[in-house]
Amino acid sequence: MKIGYPCINTTINCTTNSGFRLRNYSKKLLREKTSNNLACLKKVLEFNVKNNLLFFRIGSGLVPFASHQVCQDDWFNFFKPEFKKIGDYIKKNKIRISMHPDQFVVLNALDKKIVKKSIKEINYHCLVLDLMELNSQAKVQIHVGGVYQEKQKSIARFIENYLELKPEIKKRLVLENDHLSYSLKDCLLINKQTNIPIVFDLYHHQCLNNRETVSQAISQANQTWQKKDGQLMVDYSEKQLGKRKGVHGQKINSLKFRRFLEQTKNIDFDIMLELKEKEKNALKAVKIIKTYFPNFLRRAKASA
Repeated sequence: MKIGYPCINTTINCTTNSGFRLRNYSKKLLREKTSNNLACLKKVLEFNVKNNLLFFRIGSGLVPFASHQVCQDDWFNFFKPEFKKIGDYIKKNKIRISMHPDQFVVLNALDKKIVKKSIKEINYHCLVLDLMELNSQAKVQIHVGGVYQEKQKSIARFIENYLELKPEIKKRLVLENDHLSYSLKDCLLINKQTNIPIVFDLYHHQCLNNRETVSQAISQANQTWQKKDGQLMVDYSEKQLGKRKGVHGQKINSLKFRRFLEQTKNIDFDIMLELKEKEKNALKAVKIIKTYFPNFLRRAKASA
């Protein structure tokens, strides 16, 4: 088991997602921000390795406006050496990496222009991982998309558009159940026709399910992962009290987390902690596992 958190480290004074407004776009500004983001990414990864946090989700803003039509810069060649160095560090320390495009990526949209823009954004995410020379266990995580009042047709449209993607893109994509429209069961139906691995989101499953227990659900999701994909990826979060359904909580609840690990102890997976206090919760999770489930944790074998 590898423990991680998404995108932002609040402990160190460095961000991997510094950007600028579209109206201020320039080649100089893009390269300046990207250079800063890559330097900060290395610092975040070093922090993670020192603290045995070996799963990290890289933010979409690493290269600002990379998939936008305004961007005509060959940033991928300019920064290729930096990407490779980071990739070498990731591989040396056996860090699991993922990315998650924003909600405007809708592969099953009715509007073909939206689908085209979505594919372009997905391609950018895959290119980042390719530039780091990471294998197919580094994943890009997406949702099914909209329902458009015709769920079955929307699922069919997702499958059709997915199957048309290039193999080098499909090898990285994984599908996540959501809390409003597409349950784990829906994702499993898509998997049967696409073989796309399913990321199991615990909180989303608690919001939208078909009465599967957590143990049953995570076992079903696990069966969609092949050896080339690496271990099952699990998103763990808890509801924020007093907020609408779907809003993630601030802090990890030790009792709930321990109960979840007990329910799923027969399955190997890596956990992404989608809680507001980012690396602080990940560090707490590591302590909980060390105390109550010491055999679960995989440790960094190389020092920073």
